[in-house]
Amino acid sequence: MSEVFVIVEHRLGEIRDITLEMLWKAGELAQEHSYNVTAILLGHEVSSIAETISDRADKIIISDDEQLKNFNADIYKEIIAGLIEESKPGLILIGNTAWGMELAPCLAVRTGFPLATDCIDITFKDGKLTVQRQMFSGKIFSNVSFSSSAGCLLTIRSGVFPKDRIGDRQAQIVQREFSLKEIPQKKDFIEFVETAAGDVDIAQAELLVSVGRGIGEEENISLVRELAEALNGLLSCSRPIVDKNWLPKYLQVGSSGKSVNPKVYVAVGISGAFQHLQGITGAGTVIAINKDPKAPIFRAADYGIVGDLFKIIPVLKEKVLETRKG
Repeated sequence: MSEVFVIVEHRLGEIRDITLEMLWKAGELAQEHSYNVTAILLGHEVSSIAETISDRADKIIISDDEQLKNFNADIYKEIIAGLIEESKPGLILIGNTAWGMELAPCLAVRTGFPLATDCIDITFKDGKLTVQRQMFSGKIFSNVSFSSSAGCLLTIRSGVFPKDRIGDRQAQIVQREFSLKEIPQKKDFIEFVETAAGDVDIAQAELLVSVGRGIGEEENISLVRELAEALNGLLSCSRPIVDKNWLPKYLQVGSSGKSVNPKVYVAVGISGAFQHLQGITGAGTVIAINKDPKAPIFRAADYGIVGDLFKIIPVLKEKVLETRKG
């Protein structure tokens, strides 16, 4: 294998974070194994997006057409399959998003390539590809390899890789035109309706202080919010807090909330159910505060404090404020 394809995902003219995360991982693989990174960018008036990623890929193949303004898996499938046939990349990365979950299976059927979905890591050992996935809602980590194939398709979970630039690249821009009228389309785009995003986006935060059911009562959440503010971070929560309507859904971390990758994640009164742990696999340093020394959250934590959060949090906040004053 000499080339990795990354399918660029964008929405309403803005690149999606999953694209940057996939380009980071592709860049890491390229550094380790001397692969070339090629970004496939389909859309309309997407020059600004190409400029954003020009230092993250060796080549950007652009198809700019008004018919590509809105995502359509039928069209994407045919264009990408043609490019795969031409370039014969050994690996194609697609986001495990609404886009990817529609595109990847039909592209696998179209190309005959094996497909692994919702991958959280990719490694090559002795030239053999292995991907890591979670099974049974995160209870088990599995390593998956493939039978001999000309290439493999992978969908990548959001939030598991950094969004930073890796390596020193300057992409060659290649403009391509395709006869889209010949591609049969089974659906038409009507409109795009954005869900309520909320006041903040915890997926973008570098520091999160997350509160769980151990907080006891709704009025006690202010204690954790004050710590988050002292640390210049954002407040987030586990599912039980949302289920009680104590905090809004957009602050929830976990498999039914958001996957996050802050540099620091502080879990306060969170036991660590596998659904929650599934959402913090991309976190840098995890700090857990819980009175139960056997709480599962400590298995995922880099640092753990066993004790009463109502005694620990005020002391932590005081120390943080003293440090900032000093």
